[in-house]
Amino acid sequence: MNPKKLAFLAVTHISIGFAGFILGVFSLPLLTAPPSPTNEALAQVSSDAMFTTRFVKNLKDSDFLHWGEGDVYLSDNQIALDGRLAPGPNYMLYLSPEFVETEDDFRLLKHRMVNVGDVNTFDNFIVSVPDDIDLQQYNSVIVWCEAFGQFITAAKYQ
Repeated sequence: MNPKKLAFLAVTHISIGFAGFILGVFSLPLLTAPPSPTNEALAQVSSDAMFTTRFVKNLKDSDFLHWGEGDVYLSDNQIALDGRLAPGPNYMLYLSPEFVETEDDFRLLKHRMVNVGDVNTFDNFIVSVPDDIDLQQYNSVIVWCEAFGQFITAAKYQ
């Protein structure tokens, strides 16, 4: 086999392998996600909410792969999104004492934030708030991708 053909085959096989890996990273969370919360469950959280806010797509570090949109409801024991997130692996919900909209700002303030829990669904979510977290000590809610260190979305609630 001549060197040009060998190089061509190597490049095409590596490219296909990389594309398959990327496709898997974004499709696996969708395939393994639990069912989204029902409208009734979201309505219960929204009726108990102490705070409400909204995720919007046009934040500084949001882009076509990393975004969230919809209404967010924060109650003493649950935080819910009635909306959508861009799919991805290992999303976490944080509360922050300051609003952030970039990865750099998140990293600078992460030591002052509290990790509320995992976000496992992308069309709506409900995350339980541990008893030791006081929502009034924070003012912003953030979705962060732990796997890739990516800012997804954030909203200020007070």
